[in-house]
Amino acid sequence: MKIQNKEDLLKWALQAKYLWLFLDYDGTLADFAPTPDHIVPDPVVIQLLERLAKIPSVRVTVISGRRLKDIQTLVPVNGIYKAGTYGIELMQPNNEITYRVEYENIRPHLDTVKPQWERLTQNKNGFFLEDKGWTLALHARFANDTDAGDVIAKAKNIASIELPQDIFHILGGHKFLEIAPKLANKKDSVSYILEKFPLPEAELLYFGDDDKDENAFPVIHSHQGYAVKVIHPAQESKPTTADVILRSPAETIQWLGRFLQLKKQIDH
Repeated sequence: MKIQNKEDLLKWALQAKYLWLFLDYDGTLADFAPTPDHIVPDPVVIQLLERLAKIPSVRVTVISGRRLKDIQTLVPVNGIYKAGTYGIELMQPNNEITYRVEYENIRPHLDTVKPQWERLTQNKNGFFLEDKGWTLALHARFANDTDAGDVIAKAKNIASIELPQDIFHILGGHKFLEIAPKLANKKDSVSYILEKFPLPEAELLYFGDDDKDENAFPVIHSHQGYAVKVIHPAQESKPTTADVILRSPAETIQWLGRFLQLKKQIDH
């Protein structure tokens, strides 16, 4: 079945015996926060996920680059999977937590890079250095283009020199740089979750908004599932392997709300 619009996707999702939703958070379910430490739960998102979690034939996984503790705050919903730091921190519906990387093997390397990145951004406007424990992320969304390009290039060079390439990888983006363990990627994490917690006969549906989500789309497609991408203005020119395009988190919420409404009618 070839699906290229949200109405066809809705029909497909409603006929699924089991539907497994993989949902990114920032830029997909909710608008971007001013800074990553701005953690304000959205009651609309929470209510929506609570309703989805109560449907026996639907499984929900929220998978985000944010730390697991932030996801727990943003999505205080029972009965769903929560994957933080691109999936290396995983909480099951029974609240059991799995860490897929040994913290003590990661942190000393980040502690070598962090002060050097701090010096790079010292006295410069528009930068935010986020320490996620397992990763370091440099945000330059509010810096001017020249400063952003210069600082990120230097930060990337430092990371390339200091970090062992067999353990870490470097993640990029629009005015963004992050260093993380290699397993901190959504492609491997989705594969891990599918293998570790199988749901036979489930149809897979992934909603995401950036290249980190794009990396997971081939896994979804390999299971005959579908990928939805929320396209932001800065990404308009970038190619995508998504099947369906949405234009805002509000459109994601609208689609999921419509699914819930029709699902309730069908089940009753």
